[in-house]
Amino acid sequence: MESKQWELKLYVAGKTPKSMTALKNLKKYCEEYLAGKYKIEIIDLLKTPQLAEGDQIFAVPTLVRRVPVPMRKIIGDLSNEEKVLVGLNIVPVKST
Repeated sequence: MESKQWELKLYVAGKTPKSMTALKNLKKYCEEYLAGKYKIEIIDLLKTPQLAEGDQIFAVPTLVRRVPVPMRKIIGDLSNEEKVLVGLNIVPVKST
């Protein structure tokens, strides 16, 4: 059985420190918990502001998980690992 592919969108506004921190944290969590099972799309609202409407983005950075459903959103720099994992419904399976 093929494992599900996670589709994540990170909405940012340019390369601000908060946006860069969010991207770094997101990549770290994905590699740790979703290795090989995720796709990250970065959407810079300074370049394409019209895309904010589709996912109802009101603040940046915002992470949107479209797949698996239901859709979930997390606002901020994603530095609180526990909050991000709970928000995305990722169940950590740590190898010892």
